[in-house]
Amino acid sequence: MTEEKIIKLNMGTLYGGSNDDRATLCLGIESSCDETSAAIVDSNRNILAHIIYSQIPEHQKYGGVVPELAARAHILAIDTVVRQTLDACGKKIDDIDVIAATAGPGLIGGVLIGWMAATGIAHATGKPLVAVNHLEGHALVPRLHAADAAGGDAACAVDFPYLLMLASGGHCQILLVRGVGQYEQIGQTLDDSAGEAFDKVAKMLGLGYPGGPIVDSRARAGNPERFKFPRPLCDKPGCDFSFSGIKTAARVMLDKAPTPYTEEFVNDFCASFQSAVVDCIVNRLGHAMDDKRVRAAAPKTLVVAGGVAKNSAIRAAMGKLAAANNMVFAAPPLSLCTDNGAMIAWAGLENYRVGRVVDGPVAPRPRWPLTEL
Repeated sequence: MTEEKIIKLNMGTLYGGSNDDRATLCLGIESSCDETSAAIVDSNRNILAHIIYSQIPEHQKYGGVVPELAARAHILAIDTVVRQTLDACGKKIDDIDVIAATAGPGLIGGVLIGWMAATGIAHATGKPLVAVNHLEGHALVPRLHAADAAGGDAACAVDFPYLLMLASGGHCQILLVRGVGQYEQIGQTLDDSAGEAFDKVAKMLGLGYPGGPIVDSRARAGNPERFKFPRPLCDKPGCDFSFSGIKTAARVMLDKAPTPYTEEFVNDFCASFQSAVVDCIVNRLGHAMDDKRVRAAAPKTLVVAGGVAKNSAIRAAMGKLAAANNMVFAAPPLSLCTDNGAMIAWAGLENYRVGRVVDGPVAPRPRWPLTEL
């Protein structure tokens, strides 16, 4: 494991939290896909240490994550990442109060490695153990730290209930978040996720991996009106998404386009594609705000989380939608959008606070819908 692959994030106090020595400390471990990460977070919303071992260099040449390579990399990295996390904030394992780890969903090889490491630490030390749903980590991390549409600090403003757009490479859904372990699905993708569509279009254009951030960057210099992409389901009632048609349209257009693609062509194509995805998200969220369950709960905050939450156009559009509906918009800082140990540690603390700890054998799961919590 080379030094350049180790990323240290968010050392010290993330925002105005207390340094109360009595704060509960949680060690969180995340290994559900292609990043091995650990973090120590306290109950005053301070990230004391956060380490991510990124596997992107191993997977770039394949254009996506190879599960077998990911699992092997997790095995090699997990001990070092945990040890460096403790060292980074001068803590020993005896100082930690709670151990938390992703128990699903995700690539099962990686999930097993992180979960076994956490289980071993908990059993050896007698510390309580929390099995964290990876999606709940994304769903709750805005309560640890959030930024508004303009990038300003929203911190503790994200109270229950809130309306959540959870979007990543594997998931895309709208949820009413009523509390820890209390998720009501308002809409979901019927086929592909938004993140998967971004990555596939980037691959079609030869832009590299991970593709989503590259498409976002190229789109800023492009004309979103040049190519006419469909907006699936936008003329239909309900809150469900469909992104496969947009992806198919991209393939058909590119098959007909002369090659090599010019810089202007790529920028315009990315901008047009991204505009279609954003329109679909805004349309479906608008419908969700009119859903009787949402109206009855009256959430004050519209939240986006998951890897796709890094997309600048989606954040801006959701900010405008929230303002138009008298809601506050919040999103995690960019460093907490993609998979990370801090979100697992925070979800561990949130679950520990309400008594949701492991009291028997836990079988890690490749699939684990939030609604099953």
